Amino acid sequence: MRRILVGGVSGSGKTTFAAELARRLGLPFHEMDALFHGPGWEPIPTFVEDVGRIAAGEHWVFDSYGYTAVRELVWSLADTVIWLDYSRPIVLSRALRRSFPRALTGEPIFNGNIERFGDWWRADHPVQWGMRRFRPTRAELEARFADPAYADLTKVRIRRPAAAAWWLDRVGRGSGG
Repeated sequence: MRRILVGGVSGSGKTTFAAELARRLGLPFHEMDALFHGPGWEPIPTFVEDVGRIAAGEHWVFDSYGYTAVRELVWSLADTVIWLDYSRPIVLSRALRRSFPRALTGEPIFNGNIERFGDWWRADHPVQWGMRRFRPTRAELEARFADPAYADLTKVRIRRPAAAAWWLDRVGRGSGG
């Protein structure tokens, strides 16, 4: 495992899982949202080029199965895709547990952006996005996992948070970490 995508619905814990996986394997971690969203949540104009430069490297972990603009690129270069395929209640509870404290405290996240309670009604807020995109995201990953074009990829589908912890523990032991 040298080039790894960690996919799943918004709120599934991709960033936490991917960062920990990268740490255990000694690989560089890249947060896809931070590459896409600049200050004020504005898209970064060099997003596609930035992801392309990183993906051309020998080692990386992305916490995304790829924004539409870069999805084919990262899938074509990945050697492993890990899908955090959790139930809707787990994803919703995780998204709420993450977003509520951020909105309450005004804690800045990537590129100085702040989640606000007023943003929760927007279609692109992580809680709304995760619930609205739950089925389409699952369908997309299901199709990609079954697609013969990706037969050479190592694919790992994790359906419970306890299984994710178990898997990370085994990876850490296997890499000497």
